Amino acid sequence: MNLPSWSFYGRQSELDQLRGMLDRGRWFFAQISGRRRIGKTSLIQQALAAGTPRQTLYAQIPDSDPAGVVSAFNGYLETFGLAERVGSLQEMARLIGRLVRQGCVVALDEFQYFHRKPLFDFCSMLQAEVDALAGESAAGTTGGLIVLGSLHAEMSALLEDRTAPLFNRTTDVLHIDHLDIGSVLEILEAHADRDPQRLLFLWSLFEGVPKFYRDAHEQGVLHAERRDVLERLFFRSSSPLRSEADNWFLRELRGRYDALLHYLARHPGASNADIEAAMAAAAGREEAQQVGGYLKVLTERYRMVERRLPILSPPKARSGRYHLRDNFLRAWLAALQRPVAAIAFRPQAALVSQADERLAEVEGYALEALAGQLYEERSRKGIGDFPLSARIQGYWDRSDIEIDLVALDADHRRIRFATCKRNPDRLPHVVDDLKANASRFLAMHPAHRDWSAEYVAIAPAIPPDVRGALARQGCLAEDLVDLTRELTTA
Repeated sequence: MNLPSWSFYGRQSELDQLRGMLDRGRWFFAQISGRRRIGKTSLIQQALAAGTPRQTLYAQIPDSDPAGVVSAFNGYLETFGLAERVGSLQEMARLIGRLVRQGCVVALDEFQYFHRKPLFDFCSMLQAEVDALAGESAAGTTGGLIVLGSLHAEMSALLEDRTAPLFNRTTDVLHIDHLDIGSVLEILEAHADRDPQRLLFLWSLFEGVPKFYRDAHEQGVLHAERRDVLERLFFRSSSPLRSEADNWFLRELRGRYDALLHYLARHPGASNADIEAAMAAAAGREEAQQVGGYLKVLTERYRMVERRLPILSPPKARSGRYHLRDNFLRAWLAALQRPVAAIAFRPQAALVSQADERLAEVEGYALEALAGQLYEERSRKGIGDFPLSARIQGYWDRSDIEIDLVALDADHRRIRFATCKRNPDRLPHVVDDLKANASRFLAMHPAHRDWSAEYVAIAPAIPPDVRGALARQGCLAEDLVDLTRELTTA
């Protein structure tokens, strides 16, 4: 079967920023950060391809000692057709300076590894070159240096900490996040279809990571049934994503925090007390006492975990709940890791089936996040019937109030309460609970009592009979077809 060729999707504002930087005609030092596989390198390639051809050098820094870094750098010099070679980190910094003076764009990927103690001196060596280049920029230096990194805290320590050698040296800073849902829909329209179940399934797995969608496309399964997708991408010896999480997420942790991450994958929205109790049961009281420190590291350094607060809560509220930030990591830990690890010992079909069943549970939680993101994206693009005045969030408290989504439209004094279910048949049975919880919410937030309250039931696809039942209960039905309408044309 002839597959349509892959293209470059989304990222228009980021492309415009990079092209503007390249077209300024003077020295630049750019910091680009974002999770691994998010498309940082592809974005640079796309920006360079659109402008005047220029010499480039891309080098990925290994997690190694100085000799390993120098050896890897020499390998990239050879790959890019450059005759120079270096014998030390000092020579490497000086060569980067010379190449930039000649108009070359030098990109150093995984730059955060220079935060490691054996490599840290390179930052001072590079500082001397960067300062000299900044001073010479008026003399017509048109080249530039781009540093890319995937560990936010370590990149910040290298470039934004006041005590760091490279502090305040960057001329441009760009953070690359997931593709928006409109861009994901462009991919599906070009290579599969906009079926709402497919959107939820793939978004629960890949969120907005273009590399993963391209892997599925190259395996010929972006349009396939879900078990075929799982088998081809995860369960075969040649599957491209079989070791993705271990290689690009979990190797940084070197075996630490495993129990906590697995718990959050299976129990998204757990409180600090929930996590401590689970860790005490799994690993003992001493391990439970370390939970606060573990969460701080996973939240601030690795950005694998985020603490969410209910809508309208003050920033220091104690009712925060913890979630894994990345859909792929959550799907891997909750549904895929153990079945994939057992492939040598059990029938493949049974393991794929087990992973698929577990992934269905993950999708139930992912639907809330997807619906919230769709509300935000529609509002940002000026489509739909509900312009947001605040980031959409859920609400909960200790008195068992639980509302999946709460949206505010301050301009028109409207407040919308939503419940999300993967199975649409369950929606009519939870409307009364939604209304009761909304009434209790309004009683606790008197500033919104006189706002117009609206109730919404959300599922991937809602059939006409369920829509009729919801309408009779005074509840609006919205499915992923409704919420994605007009999104790619906005």
